[in-house]
Amino acid sequence: MGEHKDKILEVCNSSSKNTLMETLGITYVDVGEDFLIAKMPVSPKVHQPDGVLHGGATVAPAESVGSMASYIFLNAAEYFVRGIEISANHVKSVKEGFVYAKASFIHKGRTTQVWDIRITNGQNQLISVCKLTTIALPKK
Repeated sequence: MGEHKDKILEVCNSSSKNTLMETLGITYVDVGEDFLIAKMPVSPKVHQPDGVLHGGATVAPAESVGSMASYIFLNAAEYFVRGIEISANHVKSVKEGFVYAKASFIHKGRTTQVWDIRITNGQNQLISVCKLTTIALPKK
């Protein structure tokens, strides 16, 4: 995938300018034949009041990486991709460092896609398990 991989990551990251992804520091760091990985820094700006990563901030990279994965694995010239449902189960807290969101297909349909998104910390410990459903809408 080599050079193609770098181009995909460049396109993903350049699309984040002036968006929530840029505000939260979410960057796309790895891509393969059937997955995309993003990372987000964990600092006080994404903490809840007791000093750990806010659940809503955890869901932001999950939805971002799943939607971007739909975009790159479908024909983006012909479709808009929108998230239509997301769920998250938070299993461990994190106070600092980075979290990594890895999106992998559960279902790759022409109209809807279902993603498994695992949020892990820098030690590869599971933080949250998310499921995202996206829809591909034809551009007309």
